[in-house]
Amino acid sequence: MTEKRHEMEVTLTVNGIEHRARVEPRRLLSDFLRHDLGLTGTHVGCEHGVCGACTVLLDGQAVRSCLLLAVQADGAALTTVEGLAGESATADGRDALHPLQQAFWEAHGLQCGFCTPGFLMTLVPFLEENPSPSEDEVRHALSGNLCRCTGYQHIVDAALLSAEKLRSS
Repeated sequence: MTEKRHEMEVTLTVNGIEHRARVEPRRLLSDFLRHDLGLTGTHVGCEHGVCGACTVLLDGQAVRSCLLLAVQADGAALTTVEGLAGESATADGRDALHPLQQAFWEAHGLQCGFCTPGFLMTLVPFLEENPSPSEDEVRHALSGNLCRCTGYQHIVDAALLSAEKLRSS
């Protein structure tokens, strides 16, 4: 006998595009983004909300997508790392980087890159709310994200560089 699947319809706006889908109520938002929408920039590290690799923006706030069900995000606007740069493009038509991504590149704020999307998505609302952070404030904002490669100093440097660039633009 086959078990009847109970699915719910959800509508989410992800990176400015509306998506309607039927999902099982137990489907994690991280799995929905990665497997159903193909947005693999949202990484899954610990599956317990500890590492921060799965951080996305839900209505502008940083959340752990491994701790939310897709049905909980019904009707919400989500931004993943793929949508961070938005519609901006360079003069030669290439996608431009968000100032925070550019700062990570310039300050060597990444090594293997696995944790980088989570750091970026954590820093976006932080820098919007705190455009002139101190080094201690940046470290506190990032205290919920783990990186096994960098030692954090270059990530902090990148956040401070980004804040400076955003203030001057």
